[in-house]
Amino acid sequence: MNVLLTGGAGFIGSNLVRLLLAERPGWRLVVLDKLTYAGNAENLAELEGHPRYRFVRGDICNGELVAEVMRSERIDAVMHLAAESHVDRSILAPAVFIDTNVRGTQVLLEAARELGVQRFLHVSTDEVYGSLGPTGLFTELTPLDPSSPYSASKASSDLLALAYAHTFALPVVVTRCSNNYGPFQFPEKLIPLMIANAVRDRPLPVYGDGMNVRDWIHVEDHCRGLLAALELGEPGQVYNFGASSERHNLDIVRQVLKLLGKPESLITYVKDRLGHDRRYAIDSSKAQARLGWAPRHRFEAALGETVAWYVEHRAWWERILTGEYLKYYEQQYGARR
Repeated sequence: MNVLLTGGAGFIGSNLVRLLLAERPGWRLVVLDKLTYAGNAENLAELEGHPRYRFVRGDICNGELVAEVMRSERIDAVMHLAAESHVDRSILAPAVFIDTNVRGTQVLLEAARELGVQRFLHVSTDEVYGSLGPTGLFTELTPLDPSSPYSASKASSDLLALAYAHTFALPVVVTRCSNNYGPFQFPEKLIPLMIANAVRDRPLPVYGDGMNVRDWIHVEDHCRGLLAALELGEPGQVYNFGASSERHNLDIVRQVLKLLGKPESLITYVKDRLGHDRRYAIDSSKAQARLGWAPRHRFEAALGETVAWYVEHRAWWERILTGEYLKYYEQQYGARR
C-alpha cells in the first residue's frame, strides 16, 4: 500500500513514520511537509535512502503539487497530520491557521476524491470540544465548542472531512486525541519546554495558577491508534484517543523538576493565556471497543523516559532554540506576573 503522510516531519508525524515502516513492511510512505518551524527535517534524517520512504517538501495548500504527488505515487491512503498546532501562535496570528488547517485540508480532500483514494485519515484534537467542568469526559458525541483560533480551525477541518464522507462517500475517518508527549516534540509545548528550561536552570513559565488539567497520552500510543483507525475505522466516524491520565500542569512541572533534580524555585508564574481552557479529559472507550486499541504507556514511567530522551538529545533541541523561536518565546513569556 502507498501512503501519503502529511506533516511527517513534525512531532507526531515523525514518530508515526517510524512506527509504520517498522510494523507494516509492505507499505511505502511518502511524506509531504512544508518544514515550517515545527517541521524538522532532522527528525527523519536517518531515513534518507530508505527503499520504502520518500520525502517531498511542499505545502498542502498547493493543489497542483498535492494532486501530482497523489497521482505519481499512486497513493492508496492519506494520513493527514499537517497542521498549525499551537494555541498561543493561533492567538498571535490566526490567519495562517485558517489557511493551513482549513484550506489545506480541503485541498487534500478534493485531490483524494478526484483520484479515488481508498482511505483518508484526518487527525484532529480534543480541543475542538472546548473546556470541561471539574467532572465528565469528552466523547465523540460531545458538541464542538472550540475556544481558540487553533481549535476553531481544527473543528472546521473536521466538519469538512466528515462532509466529504457524507456528500461524496469519500472513506474519511476522523480522530481526536488528548495531549501528546514523547521524543521529537517541538520545545514550545509544555513538557519539552519545561525540560529544556530546567536543564539550563532557566525559569519555567507556568500560565495562571498552573491548575489547568490535561489528559496525557504517549505519542507512540497515539500513533498505534492512528494506524488502527486507518485500517479498521468505519468511514464517516470519529474516534477519540486518550490514556485516562489527567494531570494539573503545575504537577507535571514539579515532576519534571524532581526528575532532573532541580529546585521548584525555577517555577515562574506568567499571565494566563487568553481563553485558556480549564480542563480536558477523553473517553476513548469507542476506540478501545471498535478498533481493539489500548494505551500501553503509564505516565509516570514514560515521563521519566521522555525527560531522559531530551537530556540525551540536548544537541537536537538546542539547534531549534534560535532565531524566530526565541522572538516568539519572548513575546509569549516576557511579561511575568
